[in-house]
Amino acid sequence: MSEQQTDATYRVTADELRSFIERFERLEMEKKDIADQQKEVMSEAKGRGYDTKVMRKVIALRKRDRDDIAEEEAVLEMYKEALGMS
Repeated sequence: MSEQQTDATYRVTADELRSFIERFERLEMEKKDIADQQKEVMSEAKGRGYDTKVMRKVIALRKRDRDDIAEEEAVLEMYKEALGMS
């Protein structure tokens, strides 16, 4: 392989690498923007009197399978009964 071919291969690889890095950096910026927007939503909800801690729990529950939630709640209830907390 000639030096000119090696240089061309390096440039293409460097350009591709730069492209990946720049794309990732843009996504990082978008992720930060989204996180800031989420904070604003929670701040607005808190200002309207909602319990944001509970809201976050509800959001997490909505991501989970209903059967898993039911099983966890049943075990939690059993543990609470065992400790006289019900």
